[in-house]
Amino acid sequence: MIREIFQSGRPLTYIRSAEEQRVAKVLRQVALVLGAVPLPVWTWSLTEGLRRDGRPPEPGTEAPRKALDFIAAHSDAAIFHLKDFHDPLRDAPETRRRLRDVYEACLDNSKFVVVSSPVRYVPEELERSMIFVELRPPDPVELLEFLREETGAPEEALRPVASALLGLTVDEARYALRRALAGGKPLGPESLPLLLEEKRLLVGRTGVIEYIPEDTSISAIGGLEGLKTWLVERKELFAMRDRISAEIVPKGVLLMGIPGCGKSLSIKAIASAFQLPLYRIDMVEIFSGRHGKPEGAFVEACRLVEDLAPAVLWFDEIERGVTATETAGEQGRIFGFFLTWMQEKARGLFLAATANRIEMLPAEMIRKGRFDEVFFVDLPIDAERIEIFKIHLMRRGVDISGFNLANLTEFTKGWAGAEIEQCVVSAITRARLANRDVAEEDLIRIAAKMVPLSRTMHEQINKIRAWAFERAVRASPQAGDR
Repeated sequence: MIREIFQSGRPLTYIRSAEEQRVAKVLRQVALVLGAVPLPVWTWSLTEGLRRDGRPPEPGTEAPRKALDFIAAHSDAAIFHLKDFHDPLRDAPETRRRLRDVYEACLDNSKFVVVSSPVRYVPEELERSMIFVELRPPDPVELLEFLREETGAPEEALRPVASALLGLTVDEARYALRRALAGGKPLGPESLPLLLEEKRLLVGRTGVIEYIPEDTSISAIGGLEGLKTWLVERKELFAMRDRISAEIVPKGVLLMGIPGCGKSLSIKAIASAFQLPLYRIDMVEIFSGRHGKPEGAFVEACRLVEDLAPAVLWFDEIERGVTATETAGEQGRIFGFFLTWMQEKARGLFLAATANRIEMLPAEMIRKGRFDEVFFVDLPIDAERIEIFKIHLMRRGVDISGFNLANLTEFTKGWAGAEIEQCVVSAITRARLANRDVAEEDLIRIAAKMVPLSRTMHEQINKIRAWAFERAVRASPQAGDR
């Protein structure tokens, strides 16, 4: 892109990027092919002034105004790379005026000025004279080239490594690579967790994105067979996303329903089934104001996660953060951006959202095309409750060979999965305090005393069911007694 910009004759370019070395490398590569002979590349910084190709700096050019004077007076074709020049532009009207003069001096003279900075600041006076470019993290092709240079390994072995490094800068990719090699494991599936650790550090710095490391298999979910079958089928399509039409690549799923019935657990299982890292955007942090204006923080978070694709992006209780309740305000603008972004996001990003207060979700959110499917997660039926009991007991090392878990179904009607887990925890606690193994009787005694949410919030749960009856697909194919 930079070459095309220079070939069009534009003298002023602003590149937003924190990767100064990568910008410098791109400019050197463009300088080699731009004309009959390579163009010299001059670099400016506030600490060193203007210097060319590693030579001593030009005396007195540390001051921004003097550097611009030098560029304007320079008679030969060249590329001038001004690092962090946004501060001089922001602070001094004189500098902004002089850069406009430089525009006239460079126009049609094969002189090109490139401002690079991690932040965007294009003065209003220069908006029509300066083209803005955002240099996103390296793509798979650039990462493959970097990995070949670093390791010398064959391309086929490096492809999954390059995919795991997507979203990182070249320097961050280098650190991740060294971390993986220092672990003593060859580059491959075994080293991927070490490579992903650098991504965890990256998203942790944002304060609004959380990397979820937990590995939850589909078998850890009791019931929800309809959802499980859907995920297994879509897993193959998602794996072929680069070889099939974008229309049939899975985009995402919305899980709505009763609290405590496995929605969050299912999201974690999606990431495990698709063999992708899982990231969660914290809307509370977005709206806290600690990370700038909520609208800007949300847009930046979505774009960063898109750079990290392939991945699963989790919006927990999406109705609390992305709604159209204030269409004229900031939350309404966030909602508008989110709807457009859902349609246009990278095909390697799978969106997974959960919702409890489903009546707050606007129609635009749940219509076909936003999500591939909207599932309703209801209270588990008898067989599902038995399966959930088995999962929680076995996960805690309890021998259930002597248990008749069917006896528990009468005591647990209307229970959510979270209540079953708490029953198991309470029974194990009771047994440990008595210094004995947990018994079926412990579970029955605990169950007989517990009051489930479906009883205390009976009207609200019936309202949720009525709302979802014709608007969502049941995550469990059966609809028997609950």
